[in-house]
Amino acid sequence: MTAQIATRRNDVSVFETMESEVRLYCRKFPVVFNRARGAELYAEDGRTYLDFFCGAGSLNYGHNHPHIKRQLAAYLEADGLMHGLDMHTAAKRGFLTRFQEVVLEPRGLDHKVQFCGPTGTDAVEAALKLARKATGRSGIVSFTGAYHGMSRGSLAVTGGRRARAAGGMHSGDVTFVPYEDGPFGAFDSIGYLERLLADSSSGMDIPAAVIVEPLQMEGGVYPASREWLRGLRELTSRHGILLICDEIQAGCGRTGTFFCFEHAEIEPDIITLSKSISGYGLPMSLTIFKRALDVWAPGEHTGTFRGNQLAFVAAGAALDVWRRTDFRTNLAVATRGLTRFGDAVAEGEPAVRVRGRGMALGIDLGRAGGAKRADLVQKQCFDGGLIVELSGRQDEVVKVMPPLTIDPARMRRGLDILDTALTATR
Repeated sequence: MTAQIATRRNDVSVFETMESEVRLYCRKFPVVFNRARGAELYAEDGRTYLDFFCGAGSLNYGHNHPHIKRQLAAYLEADGLMHGLDMHTAAKRGFLTRFQEVVLEPRGLDHKVQFCGPTGTDAVEAALKLARKATGRSGIVSFTGAYHGMSRGSLAVTGGRRARAAGGMHSGDVTFVPYEDGPFGAFDSIGYLERLLADSSSGMDIPAAVIVEPLQMEGGVYPASREWLRGLRELTSRHGILLICDEIQAGCGRTGTFFCFEHAEIEPDIITLSKSISGYGLPMSLTIFKRALDVWAPGEHTGTFRGNQLAFVAAGAALDVWRRTDFRTNLAVATRGLTRFGDAVAEGEPAVRVRGRGMALGIDLGRAGGAKRADLVQKQCFDGGLIVELSGRQDEVVKVMPPLTIDPARMRRGLDILDTALTATR
C-alpha cells in the first residue's frame, strides 16, 4: 500500500500526456515538487534539494520568504484587489513609493517606471519600441552571447541561433557586435563600434539604441568590466544613442548591488527588470527610463496583466528586506564564500575557467570536458540533492546562483555537493 501511494505521488503521466514536448527543466530534474522554503525544494517522495538555480534568477530571496509571505497573506485576507490593468491602486502606490525611496533616489536615478506584461521579454519589447519612437531611428546594436527573451522583438536582439531559428527570426535592423569577452577571447567591441559609427560607408546607420547585459548569464556568465561599460556609455552618449541595460536576470541584488551596472558607476537611459523584482516568483516586469524619454501617448503600449497586484505587494515587501542590515551583511558573507569556492575550483583544475560577480558564478568546462561533462556534473549534483543550471553556447558552463538569503551551513553543503560532482567527472 505504501509503495502504491508513493508511486501515485510521483506519477508524471499527466505531464507526459498533456504537456507539450517543449518542456525542459522537468527533464533535467525528474521529480514532482510540492513544497519549498528558503534555499530548499521538497519532492513528493520525501527528498530535499538545495536550490542553486532559483527559478533562473526569479527567486533571489529564496522560496516563501517569511516577511514577503506575511504581506501577501494579509493582502489576500483583506480581499485586496487582484487585477487592476493600469488603474490607480493602493498596492501599486505602495510599491512605487518604496521603489523610489529604496532603489531610485539613493542611486540618483530620476527615471520613470512603466509596468509591462508579466515577463522579462515584455520589458525588452517595450524598451526597444520606446527607443525607436523617442529617437525616430530603427537600428539596434546587440552583442554576441546576448539573451533578451523569446518574443519576436526580443529574439531579434538575442544571439543564440537555436532560439532565433525557433522564432523564424532574421537580423533585420539589428547589428551584432562581439561582447567584451566570450568563448573566442576578448574583443575591442568599443573600438569596432567607434569605427562603424565614424565611417559613413560602414553600412550601419546611427542606431536608436545599444542593448547590453552588464552580466551575460545565459551566454556563459560573462561579467562586463567597469572600463568596458563606461566606454560603452561614453560612446553612446557622444553619438546620441540610447543605452539600454538589461538587468532582468543579473539585477535585484544578484551581483551584490541592486543593479549590476552600478559596478561601473554609469547611468543607462533605459533599464529592464523582471524575474526577482517581485521578490516571490510572481510575474512582473518593468521598463525604467529617463523622464525625457516618456514619449508614449496614453494607451500606446498596453498589456492585460501589467497590473499584477500581488506582485506589487510582494515587490514592496522585498524592498523592505533591502533596508535590513542583517540582509546586507549575510549577502556579503555568502558572496565571499562563493568567490572563495570559485577560486579554489580554478586553482585545483587550471583548464576550468571560472567567472562571475556577486552571487552568480559560472564554471566553464569548455576546455575541461565540455558540454558532456557539464551535463554529468548537473546530473550528479541532482542525485546528490542540489539543483544547478547550465548556460553557455553549448551548455558547457555550470551556472551557480544560490539565494541571496542562504545561510552558511546550506551554502557549504551545496558547494560540497558541487565540488564532489566536479571531482568525480574529471
